[in-house]
Amino acid sequence: MPFVTFEGGEGSGKTTQLARAAERLRAGGHDVLATKEPGGTAIGEKIRAILLDVAHGHLDPVSEWLLYEADRRQHVEEVLRAEVAAGRFVLCDRYSDATEAYQQVGRGVDRALVQRVDALARGGLVPDLTLLYDLPPEEGLLRAHARDRHVGRFEGTALEFHRNVREAYLAIARREPGRVRVVSAAGTAEETFAETWRHLAERFAL
Repeated sequence: MPFVTFEGGEGSGKTTQLARAAERLRAGGHDVLATKEPGGTAIGEKIRAILLDVAHGHLDPVSEWLLYEADRRQHVEEVLRAEVAAGRFVLCDRYSDATEAYQQVGRGVDRALVQRVDALARGGLVPDLTLLYDLPPEEGLLRAHARDRHVGRFEGTALEFHRNVREAYLAIARREPGRVRVVSAAGTAEETFAETWRHLAERFAL
């Protein structure tokens, strides 16, 4: 059954859009699981605390990447595979595309290594649809800083990093047009949700 991932850079609004989509799907009678990476399990929440702690700015890029993969493997095996098999509408805030964009391209971790280990972590579980919320990183970072009083590990990274992440995401969309739909996040939340729902409705005949 439907497995949908929500991707995008900092401040793109993907988390808000996921929550709105879940609410509308539930109102339409669908059984929905809204989850996230990192942090979709109890173990994942502990990993998330390490990854997002601004005090861990010295975290080695490979160590960072492996923590994300550990979180993903636990998420897939403990939650995602069973929920998809049970027929629920599974909406996930970030998945493997984020690893390619942030760790492989942004951090420069070896591509072949990332692809091999991520395939192991996913265990063959691929999204039916990925919604990519696209926004210039300058605007996204302004939004993220306005939203949060503190600057997290990724929000505090150099602008060039975020530009590379955006380009990596767009490259994924070009490579996999059948799975990935690019949604402009430049407008209001309401405008963005109208486009979000259009893609969901078209893909799943809602």
